[in-house]
Amino acid sequence: MQSNRGRDTAPELAVRRRLHAMGLRYRVSVRPVPNLRRTADIVFTRARIAVFIDGCFWHGCPEHYQAPVRNGDFWLAKRKRNGERDAETDSALSAAGWTPLRFWEHEVRADASLVAVSIAAAIRSSVP
Repeated sequence: MQSNRGRDTAPELAVRRRLHAMGLRYRVSVRPVPNLRRTADIVFTRARIAVFIDGCFWHGCPEHYQAPVRNGDFWLAKRKRNGERDAETDSALSAAGWTPLRFWEHEVRADASLVAVSIAAAIRSSVP
């Protein structure tokens, strides 16, 4: 698992490319809340929006996740814990006044522009 990228994945880069083309500027792979040990993929500090692009395998996408045949119990527990951590992160960010946005990897691969438009709309609605 060490060789799996934690940042700059193909889906992240696709969304970032489109956001940049739309004139939006952001921070990459930073902690939105300093005392929260979670790193968002894309952060808009002024709008207080944290974007997470979740991999279908690692986060247990309901449409695409297929449990591995080997070590099934391990992967089931890992996927469950990842989902719990995602929910904890979302509630901690919301409590701190941030808006967490989550997109599945397959959504980005299908239409990264649509994801970028959704993010831009959230930014427009949150910035006074």
